[in-house]
Amino acid sequence: MCGIFGIEAQDDAANHVYLGLYALQHRGQESTGIVTWDGARIGLERGMGHVAEVFPAGVLARLPGRRAIGHTRYSTSGSSVVANAQPIVVRTSMGPIGVVHNGNLTNAVAIRRRLEAEGSIFQTTSDTEVSRAPTRCS
Repeated sequence: MCGIFGIEAQDDAANHVYLGLYALQHRGQESTGIVTWDGARIGLERGMGHVAEVFPAGVLARLPGRRAIGHTRYSTSGSSVVANAQPIVVRTSMGPIGVVHNGNLTNAVAIRRRLEAEGSIFQTTSDTEVSRAPTRCS
């Protein structure tokens, strides 16, 4: 049961998300991360461990912006590696996207196999990445 926290239109958004994740630490203690948006660029910090370990003094200063989402992970699918720590950030033709997810996709393996057969490439073993993968309309 992961912890998710987000905020918009708030100065120092990363610090607010940090405090929210700290309060939600009991929901996931494997890894944590925060992604911010300042209107021009995306900032991402994530790592293995508890919120206070991943975000020591000074790290939040590297995450400017008035929008932020964060995640504490309790793995139920995918291996316990930093590549599976969330938020997952992808760069698209329409700009960067940060994704956090709590839960499991029961058909993630089947979806992944189909998408890989169609040419999709995945960077994690998390079902979260499958949830945001593009699908082709017939």
